[in-house]
Amino acid sequence: MILGSGGGWPRPNRPASGYLLTQDGFNVWLDAGTGTMAELQEHIGLLDLDAVVVSHQHFDHFLDIYPYFLSVWYDERRSRRIPFYAPRRMFEHARKIEQHLDDVFESHPVKLGGSFELGPIRVSTARMSHPVPTMGMRFESNGTALTYTADTGPSDDMVRLAKGSDLLLSEATWIQRPSTAPMELHMTASEAGAHARRAEAGNLMLTHIWPAADRDAVAGEADKTFKDGPVQLAEPGRTVDL
Repeated sequence: MILGSGGGWPRPNRPASGYLLTQDGFNVWLDAGTGTMAELQEHIGLLDLDAVVVSHQHFDHFLDIYPYFLSVWYDERRSRRIPFYAPRRMFEHARKIEQHLDDVFESHPVKLGGSFELGPIRVSTARMSHPVPTMGMRFESNGTALTYTADTGPSDDMVRLAKGSDLLLSEATWIQRPSTAPMELHMTASEAGAHARRAEAGNLMLTHIWPAADRDAVAGEADKTFKDGPVQLAEPGRTVDL
């Protein structure tokens, strides 16, 4: 389920990055960008969450863990801490803002390149090309695979992680990279399509699109380089079944 797909900041009816993964009744909130908590509640109750996974410490991917923390901290029905997986520096960063996070969340620092289990889901990780430690992830269950790039510039590691995935959920921030933006920050839509083709992904869905960008133009640029199938746009409320 797409909760939000905006890169950088939310727009009306389009939260920042966030996704709800559900497998065999196990609910995972993947990235908690601004506005995604409100969208999450359209689909599950706040106490029905089984795990939170945050790819990295940039604000548009984790800010909504704070209102979630507040809602659960004061809820007398809570009986357990929520497992929270992220690169180690994410926890150091988050505790500077809220020192009581460990009252609600059970911290699980992830070594980039390692793997872990989320209920029935196996998660493999790789370090992405981004200024802070960022976790690209491959989710596998029941013979299907979804790979999420998180934020990354062009990355051979991402291609290897996504190899043969049924769906590649790829950032496509730019139509054209601004002259001031370094390569290791984000991908263009054309680069996202080319990476998906190299990975031999079955399907490509674009996310983390710059809010001011023409989304149809973004899809069109990716389509020119992917060529192996239709290019989809991540839209809030959209469900993808694998």
